[in-house]
Amino acid sequence: MSDRPRFALRFISGKYQGGEFPLRMNREIIIGRSSDLDMVLVEDMVSRRHAKISSTDAEVYIQDMGSTNGTFVNGEKIAGRALLHEGDRILVGTSIIKVVAVEGQLAQTTEAEARRKLEAGAQQRQATQGRPMSGVIEEIPLPDLLQLLSTSRKSGVLTVNNGVSLGKIYLRKGAIYFATINDDFAVSPQKAIYRMLTWLTGTFELEPSVEMQVMEEIQESTEGLLMEGVRQLDEFRNMQKNLPPLGSPLAVPTPLAGKLRDLSPSELDTFQLVLDHGQLQKVLDNFPGTDLDAAQNIISLMKREFVVVP
Repeated sequence: MSDRPRFALRFISGKYQGGEFPLRMNREIIIGRSSDLDMVLVEDMVSRRHAKISSTDAEVYIQDMGSTNGTFVNGEKIAGRALLHEGDRILVGTSIIKVVAVEGQLAQTTEAEARRKLEAGAQQRQATQGRPMSGVIEEIPLPDLLQLLSTSRKSGVLTVNNGVSLGKIYLRKGAIYFATINDDFAVSPQKAIYRMLTWLTGTFELEPSVEMQVMEEIQESTEGLLMEGVRQLDEFRNMQKNLPPLGSPLAVPTPLAGKLRDLSPSELDTFQLVLDHGQLQKVLDNFPGTDLDAAQNIISLMKREFVVVP
């Protein structure tokens, strides 16, 4: 069949999360709030006629139709027509939609059936949760999610739960201005964000919020934070094999293997934290700089036997 779908749209966040819509070949569908369209998304941030998806035998394109809040593909606001590929993420209103290959029964699903399922799923989610934007970070990694929220100028609190810790990232018109993990204000907001970027599993929710007053707001751009965070993450993972597990105790041996005056000021500060706290995670938490800098110092101190794991 010439119109057999090769791709589908899978809603991975928002009111319609879990819904799927097959993209039949040689077809145009209009997405928007108006009830007479091919894909109806009933929410305030979606325009009456928001975007158009066109498919040929080989390719799928998306085009914004002059919507108020814009259409985004992989974090970039599209101006004209954009070619879509498998794995691309589209943001329309509060819905994050992933382009996926069609599998199994979905290939036989009609557009009318897909519309009914989308609406039924949305009503069920509204009844049980009532939260407009949520999902899992296995589907959309945190760096990608923050890029989308930044470029679409979203405000609110992004709450991320990895099953062990609860992170909160505060956004104002797409700019990150504060962050915490487990409401621990002793850890700097930049360090909290860098740590959250290491989380590979968990759930997220974007909740509207009142403005939070903080003593020291983050000044860096979201893009700058993400670039630096990903760089640190790569380097930290490379050196993690030289570190003990985060919960490990640390101690200072006696006698010392060298002279304290041989240490750099930063290494000396780290040595002091080992004396004060005696555990790797607590040393990282209390170090004034990044986890990466603290880890480099600890590895250096352990190699020179200023610090040991008892």
